Amino acid sequence: MNVTHLYCSSCGKEYEPRRLYNLCDCGKPLMVAYDLEHVQTTLSRESLTSRVPTLWRYEEILPVDAQSNRITLGEGMTPLLKAERLGLLLGMGHLYIKDESLNPTASFKARGMAVAVSMAKELGVKKLAVPSAGNAAGALATYAAKAGLEAFIFMPSDTPSSNIIECQQTGANVTLIDGLITDCGRILSDRKEAEGWFDVSTLKEPYRVEGKKTMGYELAEQLGWELPDVILYPTGGGTGLIGMWKAFDEMERMGWISSQRPRMVSVQASGCAPIVEAFNSGSQFGAEITNAHTIASGLRVPRAIGDFMMLDILRNSGGSAVAVTDEELLWAVKEIGVAEGIFVAPEGGACLPALKQLISQGKVSRDERVVLFNTGSGLKYLEAFGMLEQK
Repeated sequence: MNVTHLYCSSCGKEYEPRRLYNLCDCGKPLMVAYDLEHVQTTLSRESLTSRVPTLWRYEEILPVDAQSNRITLGEGMTPLLKAERLGLLLGMGHLYIKDESLNPTASFKARGMAVAVSMAKELGVKKLAVPSAGNAAGALATYAAKAGLEAFIFMPSDTPSSNIIECQQTGANVTLIDGLITDCGRILSDRKEAEGWFDVSTLKEPYRVEGKKTMGYELAEQLGWELPDVILYPTGGGTGLIGMWKAFDEMERMGWISSQRPRMVSVQASGCAPIVEAFNSGSQFGAEITNAHTIASGLRVPRAIGDFMMLDILRNSGGSAVAVTDEELLWAVKEIGVAEGIFVAPEGGACLPALKQLISQGKVSRDERVVLFNTGSGLKYLEAFGMLEQK
């Protein structure tokens, strides 16, 4: 067992490992700490060459002990694709797309739920619950089914139909709510104690971020252990952004990478951009967005519990936060598709107009190595593209 303890991301309070926790007593997210010196007795950069091509190749820096509790559908080790034709259009020679749509359930959410559900099984949980704008729900439903656990899901009624059907067809208990993901979260919170549900909401338990951090490990491995200059990441709850930053810290402490860090860029939709607004105003926390709206359902998170962590990462890395319109991100999906043959989700599409903004502002140079994250498949958002065609 390589986990030494859990610690609060805000106040630093430590907690014993291998127990069920949601948030710290202060109400902020908990993170997992490892004995990295012990980790290195079996895990090295060289050892990875012969390992399984899933996120479980990094098993020593993941929290699940028993191999029998590791629920897997082949998640992780998604391709890092050089976007040559798109780069040519932008005058860039080192542009890449990390394509998370090839995960099980067709989104990056599979990473976090694979680890969270595995830990829930290991710690004896029987019922899991989550509020979701779509892809997290599908991932929970799928991995809970694989683990033989019950899943209770609360989604806005205007969630893409593919996500709703996905959850229903994998046996989850689905409740649709007339409201936003924050409204779903409040209902779950009010009922979970009486119903016996364990809440696996974004950053309200410690283990989804551990699955998401493997994107950072993969990125380093795929680039020969030299991180890119800039990472553009579509941000709702922000677990992936926080997870990758944690991965970079762990790898540096193990001597795998240098202290050089990418400039991290949070990309949001203009109709729901709490991180962008807080970044631009110099705030430590984001204010909740009223009447949040965007066709990119994964970006429709009015307030993120990990906002203070994201804002610290953006500022400490010399990065930034960018908002784009729904029309821009939807057209970008087609631009990426025509140039690279990748049908990205609207969230992934948002990274392209954000990159164009940063280039025009002189914040990104065309000769830098830049990675855009596509967090899911466009196939899960077909209604959104129908709306575009009507315009």
